[in-house]
Amino acid sequence: MARTPRRLLAGALPAALVALALLPAGTAQAANIAVNSGFEAGNTTGWTCGAGTEVVGSPVHAGSYALAGTPAGQGTARCAQTITVEPGTDYRLSGWVQGSYTYLGVTGTGSGDRSTWSSGTSWSELAIEFTTGASTTSVTIYVHGWYGQPTYYADDIVLDGPGGGDPDPQLPSAPDGLSGQASGSNAAALSWSAPGGTVTGYHVYRDGTRVASTGTTSYTDTGLRAETTYRYTVSAYNSAGESPRSAAVEVTTAPDGGDPGGELPDHVLTGYWHNFDNGAQPLRIADVPTTYDIIAVAFVDAVPGRNGGVEFTLDPGLSDRLGGYTDAQFRADIRTVQARGQKVILSVGGEKGTVWVGDSAAADNFATDMIGLINDYGFDGVDIDLENGIHPGPMSSALRRIHAAGGEIITMAPQTLDMQSTGNGYFQLALSIKDILTIVNMQYYNSGTMLGCDQQVYAQGTVNFLTALACIQLEGGLRPDQVGLGLPASTRAAGGGYQSPGNVNDALDCLSVGTNCGSFQPSTTYPGIRGAMTWSINWDASNGYRFANTVAPHLDRLP
Repeated sequence: MARTPRRLLAGALPAALVALALLPAGTAQAANIAVNSGFEAGNTTGWTCGAGTEVVGSPVHAGSYALAGTPAGQGTARCAQTITVEPGTDYRLSGWVQGSYTYLGVTGTGSGDRSTWSSGTSWSELAIEFTTGASTTSVTIYVHGWYGQPTYYADDIVLDGPGGGDPDPQLPSAPDGLSGQASGSNAAALSWSAPGGTVTGYHVYRDGTRVASTGTTSYTDTGLRAETTYRYTVSAYNSAGESPRSAAVEVTTAPDGGDPGGELPDHVLTGYWHNFDNGAQPLRIADVPTTYDIIAVAFVDAVPGRNGGVEFTLDPGLSDRLGGYTDAQFRADIRTVQARGQKVILSVGGEKGTVWVGDSAAADNFATDMIGLINDYGFDGVDIDLENGIHPGPMSSALRRIHAAGGEIITMAPQTLDMQSTGNGYFQLALSIKDILTIVNMQYYNSGTMLGCDQQVYAQGTVNFLTALACIQLEGGLRPDQVGLGLPASTRAAGGGYQSPGNVNDALDCLSVGTNCGSFQPSTTYPGIRGAMTWSINWDASNGYRFANTVAPHLDRLP
């Protein structure tokens, strides 16, 4: 989305997606200080590893053994090691990896968490250089795969620099604040607060039996029975051992057919509402017609000096254009449209959005503030429209916590470049929260040409552009009911890529029933395709609601 039109370079292709190792200037010192770096002990001594990891004899990069990790469910098959280091000192982390989307990273440096990744069928080296902060005495290095991907292999993970020797952390205390809620009929979404001290990860127990280990403060337990109550506890662990378990929480799953997305229609129209004045028709929330099923309030503001912190204030310029629109009236309007069956969510980002959720502290700030705004105003959820970079790990953790606290609707509006590959951050985020994700409304505009799922180049402004790019998401792991088509409401709403609402309907027909296609014909149909989105309701109002009046009735006629 954009408050003012923006333009991206035409012809942007996936070559721009190549991941580069983070290699700042600096000179590594001394020798390797990682324990069991080549797994030559024949086990994971020195490492703390999650489910799906084991030491194998083949393939190996060097020596007799290597680490193998097979991600499953919400796990990434992560292995980590905490190492004593010296403050204000240069270090180099390197490792050899093989397999799909294998990550090498370091946390706790005092100068920013860093990671890099590769994907391939042969061994390749990953490397990161960093300088420890003035008070940093230990860092945690790690390697892991990615959700739903095949087995990865890692070997010869080396941390070069002075120091070494395992820190001697105390046994962690029990996690606090465990909460949970049903995520449909077969899943429970859990979240908790991290205890003080050194924590490597967490064990999740269902009815007294350990069911998962995770490195984050949230977890969604899947494969459950409908209308069944489960009792959960969580413990923390590090190299000293496992903490006592947390206080228990009970979660009762929904009946079969329970909708974690808030009882939305099968096909929905989403639109953005301007909390600013940019020349489009100003509107009160209650003025939004019922053709819009989801109203995304654009946007929250970043809290200066607090990474991940967000706040919301009704724009005084908009209030002036409306002849006076108070915060109390805005809140009352939210309740009014909700009573009509519409959902109101709070959007984060836009072209000028500067919200940064890049580490665990920022994720905690973001989740805390969003939950507060949802509870305060009565929003139904959150929309992620960050256009200046996204960090899937921390954001996934934050969204799970928001969802567990009652933010039932979670949508995203990535740009086309963000969804060209499952290796992209937005795509990784979508897949990692697939069990709680409502819709991805990709922006099919302001992008120039892009590759479709058939590896052919398509130009924006055509039916082919919509269908061939939607196909990437549909074949890349998202369910059809999680895919929507995002388009500008008028030529004034975007810098490029506008196409008629009739074209949007043709693309929906092509994807859902195989008719009205352009030259690109999907290999199958997707009757559950969720719908469409427009930037914005205000620009649509300025254009006589042509988009909503054309697309919304057509959505009602889809299978």
